Amino acid sequence: LCNCSAVGSVSAAECDAVTGQCPCREGYAGLRCESCAQGFYPERSSRGCRPCGCSPPGSRSPHCDDSGKCQCKDGAAGLKCDQCSDGYYRFNETACEPCQCNNHSKTCNSSTGTCLQCQDNTEGDHCELCKEGFYRSPHAAHACHHCPCSTVASTGTCRIHPGETAPRCDKCRTGYTGPNCNRCDNGYYNSDSICVRCKCNGNVDPARSPSVCKPESGECLGCLYHTAGFHCEECEDGYVRDPEGTNCTKKEATLGPETREFTTSAPNASKATSFSTAVINSTLSPTTIQTVFPISSSDNSTSAFADVSWTQFNIIILTVIIIVVVLLMGFVGAVYMYREYQNRKLNAPFWTIELKEDNISFSSYHDSIPNADVSGLLEDDGNEVAPNGQLTLTTPMHNFKA
Repeated sequence: LCNCSAVGSVSAAECDAVTGQCPCREGYAGLRCESCAQGFYPERSSRGCRPCGCSPPGSRSPHCDDSGKCQCKDGAAGLKCDQCSDGYYRFNETACEPCQCNNHSKTCNSSTGTCLQCQDNTEGDHCELCKEGFYRSPHAAHACHHCPCSTVASTGTCRIHPGETAPRCDKCRTGYTGPNCNRCDNGYYNSDSICVRCKCNGNVDPARSPSVCKPESGECLGCLYHTAGFHCEECEDGYVRDPEGTNCTKKEATLGPETREFTTSAPNASKATSFSTAVINSTLSPTTIQTVFPISSSDNSTSAFADVSWTQFNIIILTVIIIVVVLLMGFVGAVYMYREYQNRKLNAPFWTIELKEDNISFSSYHDSIPNADVSGLLEDDGNEVAPNGQLTLTTPMHNFKA
């Protein structure tokens, strides 16, 4: 009997009369067509032989084992060797090539070769770029380092320009400057590590003072339009705010009850100088007015009196007052001393003594003591006063009559 396989042979009853070889279907082999031919493997569910289906580019041969797994080349993977293993991608139809990830990843897309899960702060199809906020070191390692750029002061990105060793920030934000955007730009100052715009009330010209204010404190530099103060918010000495409260105008200079006012325009007004009309005392002659207020025909001229600051005017007035007071005090003191001298001279007593041979006569004169008693002028025991007012001096040897 032929005993051919009912599954693998064409006819179970027919076989070669000499060898007994049964006619086998495709994929079957053996005397009775009971096994699978090369390139086929037995399928357990149907008990038939199915083609291996090995991928020619990825497999070493068209044969497979009984499980249907093909023998794969290096870089190929899968049951049929039709896939690339980790670290490889399909370079062409014939082979799998290693992933090109610059040693920053071990895997890539098996079809496109795009690197997956780039490490060391890298990105790109082949991990050839640094992530945003990092720059590639010029050293051999080519590692990506964090940019020294604050996201507050810049975009946070940087790069190393040709010929330089240190990175520069790509773009500074408004108000910051410097290679690393760590300094305040002109017109800004540092306030708690943040650059804030200078506050000068529009009274500083950036063309004259590029920095506008001190970068460490914010104090305004070069205040214009007769302003002063930390933020140019005040008026200079001798100037006051105009009624609108915007411009600084010169203080009024007063001569008697009438005044003449000189006004200087501030930043928001025109640059011309205005002269307000005032009435001068009619007692002043035109020549005197011309001398006190020399007025030029030009619109931009100012009077000589207006050039004297209010402080200087006050000092001059105070000095004159002090000199007058001192002179008055000296005059009063001199008068007082003179009167005292005269009083003492008039109130002093005068005595007159006459020596006449044997008589000594005393006479007194005092304007303030008309009834002066002269009895005590001579106190000798021998003195006698006669009724007629004559004084007799008596001594042991001589008698003198006065």
